[in-house]
Amino acid sequence: MNKFKRVAIYSSKNDKQILEIASHCIEVLKNQEIEIILTDNLVSLKKSGLKVYKNQNNLINKTDLIISIGGDGTLLGCARRYGFFGIPVLGINLGNLGFLADIPPEAISNSLLEVINGNYIKDSRFFLEANLTHKNKKFIALNEIVIHSGAIAQLIDYEVYIDSLFAYRQRADGLIINTPTGSTAYSLSGGGPIVHPGLDAITLLPMFPHSLNTSPLVISSKSEIKIVMKKNKSRAMLSLDSHDSLMLKAEDSLIIKKARSELTLIHPLGHDFFSSCRNKLGWSSSIANGSS
Repeated sequence: MNKFKRVAIYSSKNDKQILEIASHCIEVLKNQEIEIILTDNLVSLKKSGLKVYKNQNNLINKTDLIISIGGDGTLLGCARRYGFFGIPVLGINLGNLGFLADIPPEAISNSLLEVINGNYIKDSRFFLEANLTHKNKKFIALNEIVIHSGAIAQLIDYEVYIDSLFAYRQRADGLIINTPTGSTAYSLSGGGPIVHPGLDAITLLPMFPHSLNTSPLVISSKSEIKIVMKKNKSRAMLSLDSHDSLMLKAEDSLIIKKARSELTLIHPLGHDFFSSCRNKLGWSSSIANGSS
């Protein structure tokens, strides 16, 4: 595979651990004569030969790989800001689960050397695109789009259409619309199915529906979803990957579909989805512990 010659380093924070990991990455990359670019949060690490780009467009046009240091939340921000525009993303995991950011700090040297020398796995993930009727703007999400009632859980009334066909009307605490990437995130905690990232599918998961016969719905990623908000006594909110909190009003329509752009995740050789599930979710733990 292609070798990377210009590498950017990103983090949403700049605490001591982040700076130490970033410095380690810089050392490894410098020894391989890689051009290094820092994002604005890491400006304190600027030394001779290192560039800092505060302008998003400049960085997008000047790098062919970006390293995200943090947890999956940090990588989500990196994906939305840079990965959406075609820059491959490699994640160093300092969080808990790390389904997206999968290189542990102790493996940085070997894994980074392998990746920049062309030995890696490419993993494509699609984004969701949301268009709200009263906003002349498109919003994107890699994990999920969530309709909810805010800090206090209250029932929300809405209608769901799939490819212009009426699917159902529902009262629930909310609705999670997620990609396969998001199936191991918020949707998982709500009882949604784990969907292999290689599937072109979208899941709709009601949150505590006021019904006894409601189940998650899995549809083709080629489908267009329309959510129509009905008159609610409680307020309704929209969030995308836990960002962009927006108010929803009665009769607002939300159009959701697969975005044209895809995220390219870079993994070290040997990475596989089922291994991540075993390690992160405790699959086979009873066998490992010797239990029957």
